Amino acid sequence: MIELEGVPELVDPVMVAAFEGWNDAGDAASTAVAHLEREWKGEVFAALDAEDYYDFQVNRPTVFMDAGVRKITWPTTRLSVVRVGGEKPRDLVLVRGIEPSMRWRSFCNELLGFAHELGVELVVILGALLGDTPHTRPVPISGTTSDADLARRMDLEETKYEGPTGIVGVLQEACTHAGVPAVSLWAAVPHYVSQPPNPKATLALLNRLEDLIDVRIPLGELPEDARAWQVGVDQLAAEDSEVAEYVQTLEEARDTAELPEASGEAIAREFERYLRRRDGSSGPPAGGHATADGGDGPSSYRRDTPGGRTRPPKPPKPDADDEESSED
Repeated sequence: MIELEGVPELVDPVMVAAFEGWNDAGDAASTAVAHLEREWKGEVFAALDAEDYYDFQVNRPTVFMDAGVRKITWPTTRLSVVRVGGEKPRDLVLVRGIEPSMRWRSFCNELLGFAHELGVELVVILGALLGDTPHTRPVPISGTTSDADLARRMDLEETKYEGPTGIVGVLQEACTHAGVPAVSLWAAVPHYVSQPPNPKATLALLNRLEDLIDVRIPLGELPEDARAWQVGVDQLAAEDSEVAEYVQTLEEARDTAELPEASGEAIAREFERYLRRRDGSSGPPAGGHATADGGDGPSSYRRDTPGGRTRPPKPPKPDADDEESSED
């Protein structure tokens, strides 16, 4: 039992969690929480006992030297707290770790125990999955919840997913059964460029989180990193005509599907974010992976191989388009 010593009384606390592993394609989700810790100088106040939840042959400890003394860092999940200033200050409880190897229900109950002790009012869990999405378009972000009322109030999807899930899905359901409002935000990472890092997906998650909890998140160098990442992938695609053709196919499919959704509401959301950043009134300046057929994200994505594909499949031939569409 870890005592919460030295943690002040929190103001409107929100818990934001991400876990490395199956739910973290391109390391986009865990990097987002790491960014929040770094930008707001989060202070770790608790860590779960590694021996309770991790198989050390799967997630091995690491040895490092500290002032000439050998020390070991054990794989675990840590909690830190940050205070977001501004006209309406609030606190964030950041949870960052590795998807546990065992005892998932106990793991979730321990995290919910911390949430209860700290008076957490909302849990937001970040995830990333591999999808058939082009790297040249905005990263699709879906927000899901099991709470129908919360879905209406926060403009989220009420999850209908059935199938294999990871710790993100298990923790969200544990929150629901405990009566704690919980939301999952999922970023879709292009399966043909799944290697981490993916700063574009991390940036998209942080932008959606900013809208959801109404705080201004300092982005630091992330926007520039995202642009550089896209330029780098553009250059790689240009060197391979097959890849370039496949990306074009994804672009056309994406543009056709999203044409009806270029709504005034989406445009208004982007404009509000622009105004918030310009005025600075909301705060200080600034293994394998899940896919939607094996996770909790949008149903238009599919399961990938455990290591993630490094190259896309060949695009369908023109005379096979109708057959491919019917299979989807």
